[in-house]
Amino acid sequence: MAALPYIVGNWKMHGTRAMLTEARAIDRAAARFPKVQVALAPPATLIFRMRDAVELIGVGGQDCRSEESGAFTGDISAPMLKDAGADFTILGHSERRTLHGESDALVKAKAEAALGAGLAVILCVGETEAQRDAGDAIAVVAAQLEGSCPRTDGAPEKLSIAYEPVWAIGTGRVPSIEDVAEMHAAIRAKLVALYGEGGADVRILYGGSVKAENAAELLSVPDVGGALVGGASLSAESFTAIIGAAALLDAD
Repeated sequence: MAALPYIVGNWKMHGTRAMLTEARAIDRAAARFPKVQVALAPPATLIFRMRDAVELIGVGGQDCRSEESGAFTGDISAPMLKDAGADFTILGHSERRTLHGESDALVKAKAEAALGAGLAVILCVGETEAQRDAGDAIAVVAAQLEGSCPRTDGAPEKLSIAYEPVWAIGTGRVPSIEDVAEMHAAIRAKLVALYGEGGADVRILYGGSVKAENAAELLSVPDVGGALVGGASLSAESFTAIIGAAALLDAD
């Protein structure tokens, strides 16, 4: 049986308690679309409150430390996320890789720590505009998967991959449907190479300027199992439209 479409909102560094009204509205909307799995990743300061405020949707973190505890001022460990009520965490987002200098090896260590703490993982990969223009997009993403994917027992069962072309994040630009299809097929092949049969069931999400106007077309591409949504997830109205697009595609 195919997995449900997975629509995840990444709130990034947005959100105070006032934003919980949007989360509650998204949660109520999700009840209308039982064939879509919906989740939000708010700032860490809101995880506990959001978990208490919603009933149906998943709640996750946006990052975690690879160590369980220690003298790491300002960092949050995977067990802390779990204790706060998180179901999953996003790891390896291009903003973390670029702005914080995170390597594939560090992302892998974080992913293995998260899985060890009982969290699911959404692991992000994607190429820059220069890498795509040079014809290296697939090679770059394959290398990121090779270096970042966790290798612990049972990892594929709690892993999702989010393909986010760096040049499309927050820019309004979206790759062609053909480019998305080609990349998702390449990611699937790499996952099967890494995990064997288990790699065939890992959901691959698309991320990068996903909005109501383009969600249906993107979600209809083979091997696109959902979406990682940035700015459009901050509004219940726009995020619900994306959830609805996923539900229509799953209707048959």
